[in-house]
Amino acid sequence: MTHTVTNPTALHDPTGFGYSHLTETAGGLVFVAGQYASDTTGQVAVEGFAEQVELSLTNLGTALGAAGLDYGAVVQLRTHIVDHDTDKLAVVADAIARIWGGQPPAQTLTGVAALALPRMLFEIDAIAVRS
Repeated sequence: MTHTVTNPTALHDPTGFGYSHLTETAGGLVFVAGQYASDTTGQVAVEGFAEQVELSLTNLGTALGAAGLDYGAVVQLRTHIVDHDTDKLAVVADAIARIWGGQPPAQTLTGVAALALPRMLFEIDAIAVRS
């Protein structure tokens, strides 16, 4: 099956980290790599957990936009939280509700000891469908 790789210029160049931001299959599935609170150089731009969640979701929206999609095309999310607890879950749940309302996509949340960069506290990846 053929696929297309996209690295939006509005996001950092991920190839130095060994990945691409988006891959779309010929069948219209769009896989968005883990988005985190990165700046345009790929470094973590904000410190607080809630701020990282918001910037990660903004970056997810930017990635989707590069494929001509929006949050409504997302059918699955995978979230990764460093030192997960119920307070952090509430922050994520509130952010998801602001974007998707009462019909959020399927989601798997994983609590982890660490993520790719030392200051990362949150990461989110997605699968979207082009209709």
